[in-house]
Amino acid sequence: MAITTVGAPGTTPGAPPARRSAPRWWRARERLTVLSFMAPALIGLALFLVYPLLASVYFSFTKFDLINPPQWVGLRNWTFLLHDPNVRTAATNTLWLVVVMVPARMLGALGTGLLLARSRRGAGIYRTLFYLPALAPPVAATLAFVFLFKPGTGPVNSLLAHVGIEGPLWFNSPQWAKPSLVLLALWGIGDLMIIFLAALLDVPKQLYEAASLDGANAWQQFRAVTLPAISPVLLFAAVTGVIQTLQYFTQAAVAASVASGQATTGGGISSTFGYPENSTFTYPLWLYVVGFRYGALGYANVLAVVLFVVAITVTAILLRRFRTFLGSER
Repeated sequence: MAITTVGAPGTTPGAPPARRSAPRWWRARERLTVLSFMAPALIGLALFLVYPLLASVYFSFTKFDLINPPQWVGLRNWTFLLHDPNVRTAATNTLWLVVVMVPARMLGALGTGLLLARSRRGAGIYRTLFYLPALAPPVAATLAFVFLFKPGTGPVNSLLAHVGIEGPLWFNSPQWAKPSLVLLALWGIGDLMIIFLAALLDVPKQLYEAASLDGANAWQQFRAVTLPAISPVLLFAAVTGVIQTLQYFTQAAVAASVASGQATTGGGISSTFGYPENSTFTYPLWLYVVGFRYGALGYANVLAVVLFVVAITVTAILLRRFRTFLGSER
């Protein structure tokens, strides 16, 4: 026997009662409550991200030197960007560092993390020793590396000479200057190594046991178990590594100044940026020189906006590739 429910007039018999919507004043109160909690973050983003970005875009269309009022020049700064030979040199060096340094740091940190994750005795001591170089200030670490790799009297070339190997000029050679910076970056992989180590230790051991029972060898376990499990950490390392390398400034500036044997001049701006032969002349160095040596802050804002757009574009590409990778793994 069917039971028919009787609802409110105008409703279909047997249908569930309609959900009564909240009053407008209640919904407005909820929105205000949410906005009040979000207000500090929104104000911070507006003041320290949105406003500087919009100001940089505006100043990129002006002639500006921090002394005189900005003068509107239209697309003149952007047109000059297309014919600036220093931009090509700086962008090429920065691209080389992104392509070589970022994967090298990731592979070095991942390999070190794998070794430390399998160590049993003295694991804490080894982790501390590998992490300590990351605590060194960038300027101090670069100074030490330049003196260690000094061609004539540096201990690295002296040790190579004892085994019959003639060491290169390192930071004084256009061919070896950027690889020397990569070695410096590999020496300080402790910060990235700690992140990879935490991710590796968090992989469930049951997955390795199941893969071992299926006959998977060490490489197959690494490819089928470890990589998918730590893929979010790999994405984080790739994105942050690319962004940091696109802003590579301190190590390149200090290495060039010290290796050339010339002290910093010109109000804190070295005249030897890019030594030797512009091989270490990165994009942020040119942006800094344009803005603070030549005082062309309008054109410097053009360079800054381009750098921001490139960083956002690369991040979006990496995120999309990451989703594709996850989809293929599933």
